[in-house]
Amino acid sequence: MIVESAKEWLESAQKRVLLFGMSGLGKTRTAALLRGGGWFHYSVDYRIGTRYMGEAIADNFKREAMKVPLLRELLLSDSVRIRSNITFDNLAPLSTYLGKPGDPARGGLAFDEYRNRQTQHREAEIAALLDTPHFITRARELYGYEHFVCDSGGSICEVVNPKKPTDPVLSVLARHMLLVWIEGSDAHTAELVRRFDRAPKPMYYRPEFLIESWNSYLAESGKAPAQVDPDSFVRWTYARAMAHRQPRYAAMARHWGVTVQADDVARLQSPAEFDDLIAEALKRRARDAA
Repeated sequence: MIVESAKEWLESAQKRVLLFGMSGLGKTRTAALLRGGGWFHYSVDYRIGTRYMGEAIADNFKREAMKVPLLRELLLSDSVRIRSNITFDNLAPLSTYLGKPGDPARGGLAFDEYRNRQTQHREAEIAALLDTPHFITRARELYGYEHFVCDSGGSICEVVNPKKPTDPVLSVLARHMLLVWIEGSDAHTAELVRRFDRAPKPMYYRPEFLIESWNSYLAESGKAPAQVDPDSFVRWTYARAMAHRQPRYAAMARHWGVTVQADDVARLQSPAEFDDLIAEALKRRARDAA
């Protein structure tokens, strides 16, 4: 790891971390807290939605607008512009483009198109993660930021092999940042499931997991692909995805970083408290390794 001890961390003039874990456990809130304390905030999902998938997202908006005669006429005459207004706190344009498979009458995508967009997201996420060293340098040399926080997406564990010492993505990230897992409890998991059930959102899934889940859902529901309720499928898949991701996050922390608890993260009020939390995590790792 780039930092091995609590003392080294606390005395470091250039602190750099990557936060990872399930969406909804405080990564973006913590990154915003640090940003307010003079850290540079790099959002992987924002980078995906602007640099790597921005054109596809805007084209999807235009494709829908072209179905409306008035908007079609205005677009063809270059009288209006349609673009994504994605922000760190509002990633809806990205998730809307990613979509959900199933009945087109209920907003679903054909499964082949859905898989195509999943592949686009995987490639974009890997590229955005590998852009991190460039932004570390850019933040320091261009803007004068010494401290750097990478706010990763919940699907980071799906695009790496945490048990492979030479994983091409994790190897790069670990050379430049301390990887920090925000681990949730069973109570957090239950709350995330309840929250997702109220407002199901598109997600990225590892290809093998997606195909197995899709086939299992079709068999269990007895539905043809075009009859599937998109929201029902992603609700059914969410808890399975959480269980699938948990050991992958744990392996990332075990082999590449440290672990902090979501409850402790939720109580943070300042960058100084964050520094202390990471120092304690490093002490625990050292004790466990002894």
